[in-house]
Amino acid sequence: MTTVPLAAAGIDTGDTAWLLAATALVLLMTPGLALFYGGMVRTKSVLNMLMMSFVSIALVTVVWLLCGYALAFGDDAGGGLIGGLDHAGMAGIGPDSVQGTVPTLLFATFQLTFAIVTAALVSGAVADRAKFGAWLVFVPLWALLVYVPVAHWTWGPGGWILDGLGALDFAGGLPVEITSGASGLALCLVLGPRLGFKKDAMRPHNLPMVVLGAGLLWFGWFGFNAGSALGANGLAAAVFLNTLAAGCTGLLGWLLVEHKRDGHPTTLGAASGAVAGLVAITPSCGSVSLLGALVIGLAAGVVCSYAVGWKFKFNYDDSLDVVGVHLVGGVIGTLLIGVFATATMTGGAEGLLHGGGFAQLGKQLVAIVVVAAYAFLVTYGIGKLIDKVMGFRASEEQEHTGLDLTVHAETAYDHGVLGHGAPVTASVPAAQKVKKQA
Repeated sequence: MTTVPLAAAGIDTGDTAWLLAATALVLLMTPGLALFYGGMVRTKSVLNMLMMSFVSIALVTVVWLLCGYALAFGDDAGGGLIGGLDHAGMAGIGPDSVQGTVPTLLFATFQLTFAIVTAALVSGAVADRAKFGAWLVFVPLWALLVYVPVAHWTWGPGGWILDGLGALDFAGGLPVEITSGASGLALCLVLGPRLGFKKDAMRPHNLPMVVLGAGLLWFGWFGFNAGSALGANGLAAAVFLNTLAAGCTGLLGWLLVEHKRDGHPTTLGAASGAVAGLVAITPSCGSVSLLGALVIGLAAGVVCSYAVGWKFKFNYDDSLDVVGVHLVGGVIGTLLIGVFATATMTGGAEGLLHGGGFAQLGKQLVAIVVVAAYAFLVTYGIGKLIDKVMGFRASEEQEHTGLDLTVHAETAYDHGVLGHGAPVTASVPAAQKVKKQA
């Protein structure tokens, strides 16, 4: 990436102020995700679920600053596949370096927050049964081998999806949603289903926590999407409105399906539907009109509400529906760019409904297939390697008792484990003995 002196390029203070705020909003999404996921698991593994998200902040940050940013956003090192290492360790990037109209250091930090929440998303697929130590190894390897290359393909200078194929992705359908969903599916297969899958009730233990987490995610998503305009401008405003609209129709679509199918619109459905709509609008928010955003959100809410049940049919235990919401929602939003893209938003490319023919639709489909296949295969390989070397799955005793007590020597509630799952009766010393197996 070429950097230029501050005096030559100039920093727009309005753009910089907005991106500072957007960066903080996106970082908040990871604690929001922790609450969203934490409320969806049983009480015996709440803290472990929170920890898997929070530790991702630290792990991904270190990897990103050492070499991740350089590989993702550095000048292409050949073939549109990966960037160079000229800026490894953030070398050569000072306060007087700019990216567009904002400081390069701020741009790098903004992109870092995307990488963090994407890694944390994967954890939902293997909730209740993954070794914490294995997760600590998995996250940096996954960030470097999966997220970083796909980010370069999609957004980096010379990336083959951006510059070669011409597929569009405004804020992360490919690197964030499809990558996390396909990777979650791979880890589901590596670890196998939870004890009691399809037999025991595994309902969310704290729905208010789920809704709070979804609310924080929605709040942060405005920074995620509108911040990707990299400026305080009209495009950011349009993206902001598209994001709000799709979240609303996603929520309504999910509730309509629940009402028709089950007779009861649920709190969990409302939260999940909003997230599904937000997932789908992420890649398309900078390419479609407001009407397109409404339709995309509605489509995601309806389709994802059915997709979360596929795990029971095909026997993969996606604990918190990463596949059903993020992979499926990401595919919907990325693919429908080829239908609803308008030159008013893109500045050129148009979708099928706006006279662009099938060309853009084909480009979007190619990008989806390649990214999903790459993320799945590489993640499966990483997972198998970790499983062979140190074991990726917690022991049956740890899983039965709960990862909070056996791994972290803590419980979320001082009155023990409530609701669904066996009560915790082990003492802390006993739990520490089991902890050695992790």
